Amino acid sequence: MTTPILAARDAGFAYRGTAPVLHGVSVEITAGRSVALVGESGAGKTTLLRLLLGLARPTSGEIRFDGDPLRLGDREQLRRLRRSVQCVFQDPYSSLDPRQQVGRIVAEPLRSLRLATSAAEGPQVAAALAAVGLPEDAAGRYPHEFSGGQRQRIAIARATVCRPRLLLADEPVSALDVTTRVRIIDLLTELKETMGLTIAMVSHDLSVVAALCEHTAVLEHGQVVEQGDSPAVLGSPGHPYTRRLVASVPRLPKRPPR
Repeated sequence: MTTPILAARDAGFAYRGTAPVLHGVSVEITAGRSVALVGESGAGKTTLLRLLLGLARPTSGEIRFDGDPLRLGDREQLRRLRRSVQCVFQDPYSSLDPRQQVGRIVAEPLRSLRLATSAAEGPQVAAALAAVGLPEDAAGRYPHEFSGGQRQRIAIARATVCRPRLLLADEPVSALDVTTRVRIIDLLTELKETMGLTIAMVSHDLSVVAALCEHTAVLEHGQVVEQGDSPAVLGSPGHPYTRRLVASVPRLPKRPPR
């Protein structure tokens, strides 16, 4: 069997002085198989994403990266994690530094991970911007000069400029209007195919999940109550909570993503 890029093994988490947010969560993200983490607000989706990103340590269980336990004190392992796994956040209006030009924003992973010389940085930034449908001259402009959808494209360019294996996306289209959502989903689908990118997405929008992800894990109150192939989970849910989520969506795509 293929070793997952990232996996949570019976992971639990509690913020200091509070009740546990996650309870024994087990989820695998394997190369080439995109995963959705779904559930209502407060289900623990974003907390799980933070554990997978190495931004917090589980209070029980473990996170594994390429089969090895993720050790937050291991700088070399964390550097490999950052090289392999990048993230796109929910709000394109707050995830980009308004004081920096787009070119510098997109080049940030190349610089922090020391992946490109000064001479190579410009062409790599231009290629990343072109891949998300933005012109080369966007590099010399500032975030406030772009629409919300264009800003999210900039965030995706920043996340993919270092050619990661896995893109973690936290509600990447929820702050956008309906038309722009479709365009961003189409872009992520294209990048998934052209770059061989694996995507793990946090979402409460099952229509987005059905369009983009092959595997779905459903969280309720910090526990995975159901998971499996997206067509099965969304088309014939077995858990009452999943059935309620599916019933709340007017219409889901009938065919799974390819």
